[in-house]
Amino acid sequence: MMPKKSKGRQKIQMARMEKESNLLVTFSKRRSGLFKKASELCILCGVEIAIVVFSPGKKVFSFGHPSVETIVDRFLAQNPPQYSTTSQLVAAHRNANIHELNRQLTYEINQLEVEKVKSEELDKFRKQGVENHWWEAPIERMGLEELERLKMAMGWLKKNIDDQKKRLVGASQLAIGPVVSGPNGLGGGHEYIVKGSGLEITMTPHGFVLGYGHFGC
Repeated sequence: MMPKKSKGRQKIQMARMEKESNLLVTFSKRRSGLFKKASELCILCGVEIAIVVFSPGKKVFSFGHPSVETIVDRFLAQNPPQYSTTSQLVAAHRNANIHELNRQLTYEINQLEVEKVKSEELDKFRKQGVENHWWEAPIERMGLEELERLKMAMGWLKKNIDDQKKRLVGASQLAIGPVVSGPNGLGGGHEYIVKGSGLEITMTPHGFVLGYGHFGC
């Protein structure tokens, strides 16, 4: 089977299209291409262009740089563009105002960002303080979990208080120490001993001498 030979790119015959749908589609595509090329020409060469196109449906489409009106007025008057000193001053003043407004806007945005960061830091410190001292919050503001934690903490606090109380009472009793008396009671003429923490005092009634099982009158 012989391969089909391509005719290559063929030149489109320039003739009015009979089919209306094809005509409208082609007009839309070619118009966009025309305006695009005109814009590129303005950018590349710095020219001023005005294009006015009427569609098959009698609709007007235009493209102009700097504007269609400016180009048309110059064409009709055949006068070069004139830029008065007043218009230049107005344009310079307008540009200066725009620059100042942009500067102020940038400053305000930066200040807003700074205040936002400060606010976030304060909120973080405030939350940390509440978490570290949650028991200082009013009870009516506590949730169930916080109330349970508070109850448990108070239980531990009561236990620690009781333990500390017992230690203090025991220490005070050791400091005073027990009193040992003879058969006739305290002051009955016999020796008695007072013991404290690291201190021992022996008291012997008058006229008695402690020895090896002997005493005198």
